[in-house]
Amino acid sequence: MIYHMDKVEILILRNLLFNEEYLRKVVPFIKADYFEDPHQKIVFEEVLNFVQEYNEPATKEVLCIEAEKRQDINDTSFKEVTKLISYLEDVPTDFDWLLDTTEKWCRDRAIYLALMESIALADGKDEKKDRDAIPSILSDALAVSFDTHVGHDYLLDYEARYESYHRKEDKIGFDLEYFNKITKGGLPNKTLNIALAGTGVGKSLFMCHVASSALLDGKNVLYITLEMAEEKIAERIDANLLNVNIQEITDLPKVMFENKVTNLAQKTQGTLIIKEYPTASAHAGHFRALLNELALKKSFRPDIIFIDYLNICASSRYRGNSTVNSYSYIKAIAEELRGLAVEANVPIVSATQTTRSGYGSSDVELTDTSESFGLPATADLMFALISTEDLETLGQILVKQLKNRYNDPTIHKRFVVGIDRAKMRLYDCEQTAQEDILDNGKEEEYTYEEQKPKKSFDGFKF
Repeated sequence: MIYHMDKVEILILRNLLFNEEYLRKVVPFIKADYFEDPHQKIVFEEVLNFVQEYNEPATKEVLCIEAEKRQDINDTSFKEVTKLISYLEDVPTDFDWLLDTTEKWCRDRAIYLALMESIALADGKDEKKDRDAIPSILSDALAVSFDTHVGHDYLLDYEARYESYHRKEDKIGFDLEYFNKITKGGLPNKTLNIALAGTGVGKSLFMCHVASSALLDGKNVLYITLEMAEEKIAERIDANLLNVNIQEITDLPKVMFENKVTNLAQKTQGTLIIKEYPTASAHAGHFRALLNELALKKSFRPDIIFIDYLNICASSRYRGNSTVNSYSYIKAIAEELRGLAVEANVPIVSATQTTRSGYGSSDVELTDTSESFGLPATADLMFALISTEDLETLGQILVKQLKNRYNDPTIHKRFVVGIDRAKMRLYDCEQTAQEDILDNGKEEEYTYEEQKPKKSFDGFKF
């Protein structure tokens, strides 16, 4: 075989041997499968093996010796490998150009391999992965790039660190005092936030309320529903924002309804999009495609995304009817959604069910997470919504922090918020309602006393 010294693959192999700076920058990003020629692939594998074991660049002599030890090549292949190694010489090459060229080559090869894998999936030749994985596979290939940032040097980078402490972070705030307290002012971008509750406790109500609040605050909101129809979610948000009992919305004259919506539109610069998918049919790949379509057709980019709810999403990694266990499946969904949050640079809010033991319980733990303990491991914020007969009588719901990456979870570990199920609203309670809540992290009994909730939404006029 004749090797052309101007081929990118030869340039890469040559500089992996003779340019240590180049080696250390690019070797984490190059995969052996990127080399189409089997002999080039063998040389790269031996370069990589040597670097990983000795933390030094390999030499031509080392490569020849290690290649001879391989059991997966015959004499003919060995001769071709040694011939290739002999061609590798130290020839100066512009460093920046070489880096750019190598990055483009890696991306092109990743895309090509992703296309081949996608074709195989489309033909049903992969028993483990479903066709729904194709968008994710292609997206990962398109995202291939060299990450030159090697980390934060604690002692040298103190100025940047100090500035970050005093830089105002872009957050989506709540209209609920204690939720702002536990998140230090709201939900940061690139995060996954999960409400845990039993059936009928208020998962969707919570998300509809926060979505309504974000819209009033001028934010662009995307609400994805896999449980209820778009119209049902819109009805709940109507009840919240128009200050109307949900049972009475249909009784409103059309003119009055139109006036309320018009007045609401004048109060906000935000937009709310509600998108419905059939249960268990959509995954992060579908949501990513939706974001692209909304950007192209409506020039709409969300500031926050709600997904109602996580457990009935699909995974792009696994077939819905695959034999994978529920732990891996739900964890995969959570990881994919958090990846989407990072990619879209928004907070994602979703929910999950409690286990059977958690239904109707006056206390909920992380162990009550339905189907997967891998979910709380992925979430940035996770809290339980707890309802009892006593709380319902008071018009309250108990919130218990389960995990919090934004703040100390033992501060305000438990607190109550008012709930108006007829108008699909949450509101702050009088401070006296919090005095019986022990927020020191200890699992102690909650005592209920008659409290009059303070409704903070009385100021809305339409």
